[in-house]
Amino acid sequence: MSDSLPVVPYGAWPSPIDARDLVTGASQPIDVWAEAGTTWWSQTRPDQGGRQQIARRDSDGTLHEPLPETWNARTRVHEYGGAAWWVHHEVIFSVEWSDQRLYRVDPGRPPVPITPTPATPGALRYADGRLTPDGELCVCVRESHVNGGVYNEIVAIVAAVPDGAEPAEPVVLFTGPDFVAAPRISADGTRLAWIEWQHPNMPWDTTRLWTADLVRDSDGVRLQNSRQVAGGPDESLIQSEWGPDGTLYVVSDRSDWWNVYRVDAGGELTPVHPLAAEVGQPAWVFGQSRYLVGDGRVWLTYSSAEGAHLVEVTADGAVRDDVLPFVVLGSLCLDGSRIVAIGLRATADPVVIEIDLTERNRQPGVGLPFIVLNHPADSGLPAAAISVARSIDFPSSGGRTAHALLYLPASAEASAPAGEKPPLLVAIHGGPTSAAYPAFRLSTQYWTTRGFAVVDVNYGGSTGYGRPYRRLLDDAWGIVDVEDACAAADWLAQQGLVDPDRLAIRGGSAGGYTTLAALATQDVFAAGASHYGVADLGALARDTHKFESRYLDGLVGPWPEAAEIYTERSPLSHIDGFNRPLIVLQGDEDPVVPPAQAEAIVNALAANQVPHAYLLFPGEQHGFRRAENIVRALEAELSFYAQVFGFEPAGSIEPVEIAFAEQLKPTSRQ
Repeated sequence: MSDSLPVVPYGAWPSPIDARDLVTGASQPIDVWAEAGTTWWSQTRPDQGGRQQIARRDSDGTLHEPLPETWNARTRVHEYGGAAWWVHHEVIFSVEWSDQRLYRVDPGRPPVPITPTPATPGALRYADGRLTPDGELCVCVRESHVNGGVYNEIVAIVAAVPDGAEPAEPVVLFTGPDFVAAPRISADGTRLAWIEWQHPNMPWDTTRLWTADLVRDSDGVRLQNSRQVAGGPDESLIQSEWGPDGTLYVVSDRSDWWNVYRVDAGGELTPVHPLAAEVGQPAWVFGQSRYLVGDGRVWLTYSSAEGAHLVEVTADGAVRDDVLPFVVLGSLCLDGSRIVAIGLRATADPVVIEIDLTERNRQPGVGLPFIVLNHPADSGLPAAAISVARSIDFPSSGGRTAHALLYLPASAEASAPAGEKPPLLVAIHGGPTSAAYPAFRLSTQYWTTRGFAVVDVNYGGSTGYGRPYRRLLDDAWGIVDVEDACAAADWLAQQGLVDPDRLAIRGGSAGGYTTLAALATQDVFAAGASHYGVADLGALARDTHKFESRYLDGLVGPWPEAAEIYTERSPLSHIDGFNRPLIVLQGDEDPVVPPAQAEAIVNALAANQVPHAYLLFPGEQHGFRRAENIVRALEAELSFYAQVFGFEPAGSIEPVEIAFAEQLKPTSRQ
């Protein structure tokens, strides 16, 4: 920072980022599809009630939206959704959020439902589909909420409904396991592959790969000769795919890293390109694509400190590893001689890119050329105001090493007083089987441009560091994550990078649980923010949706046999420990963490006369999607820290009312 900049206390820096900038016109790409030179992607619309729209880019560069302006392409399967739409010969097949039915959208025509109206609205939900080569049948996952139960199965749906006719009932092809995913049809339409798993496993624990003959004759459509071909205890298989020649591929973590394998006829798995890096990601949502199979070639992606790699492996084993100027590549889709993907960047919002694979552009020493297909809004931030993630490794409990991403304050408008250290926000990602990535997020820059340091902690149990690191959280949720969060804050304070008296912790969902647990059981943090955080582990085990209903068996212990451990690990069991200011932000329709858990924490804070604030947002579920709520939550959190840490935030920020504010004590700025 230049000495000529105005001197302003950390936290009070003027910022070019307003909370409304995070939602006004914001449009993050999610899923991608490509065929015959045309590209589709879905994008978020937080300023339009959080809906997801589909965009189309024709081969001549023309951009348009093929679905109605009110359309919301989201599915509720597993509650987290993903792969809510797919394309076949320019026809879009999309789930609509309001009724969860599957619709067919021919070019230039309005959507037509191809699944029947369920007896209970939203009771039949669809995701992750593909069409048979002739386009007559759609095979996808269906989650049925009927007769008091939830059933996940693979179904076949007639892809076209005659004008005026009612959609036919889908045919159930496979049912029985607790969960199914990634149903994929072979190129000749004669075989089906899919992945299944059973409670109490999650898809990153133990899954199995199945195949069957897809039979279509005068008797209808059905599967024959179903058999398990791979998988078993302590092996996670994800993203099954068929090659054009009928070879089956899958991602497995049998080497302790999610790598791509070729499934031989006898069920043996042969690595395509062994790596001490993760090709796969935890299957929280459907449709993730981190590798592709073409004629005699496999493309896969992984990330390193250099950037996002795109590796090409030929049939004879030759390897080309290109590094692109992104931190992560995702949603890979192959269309002839091009790959379309979403590229996450370190200094700007993610983009949809097209990578040219033609030989004339693949000269030695020349990186893969690509073009950007969408036009994300420019953040307008000067380079001096952008904080770029710095990977750090630090010591934690038991001698283990933990990992994090550090964002230091950055500004083109202000400098800090001599000797002052910045306040620190310890950010805890959700999941907890997930990870923080070094990608640009305006929500992080919102804090760093104001003079906060932010550390995104990839505590033990996070993904991206191999299966053993991921398994550190087995039976240890509420312990390892809390230890690593505290260790990150302590280490940064010891390094002289942050103010040891102004350490705060924040997180949503599972990150909110770690936030609450750290505040209730440790004395490291001076304040915290819980966004729809888990307060009662027993209540979460008893009252949550099917996908996560046995998740805690591996993180805490089997329920109800381990009820005492659930009680001991629950923040609500440590009410006397809540003696630090806390802001609680909650949606009133959250099916994952019901409002009652947030209110139990608020009641405990009130009983202890601890300064706190509570905001309940009508109509919000697990994660805020409405623009006005995202803005209010962010500004309220900033106002909360300002009052706790004793600074005046820049800009027009609506203050949040803090109960027992008279108990606040000034904190040091040295």
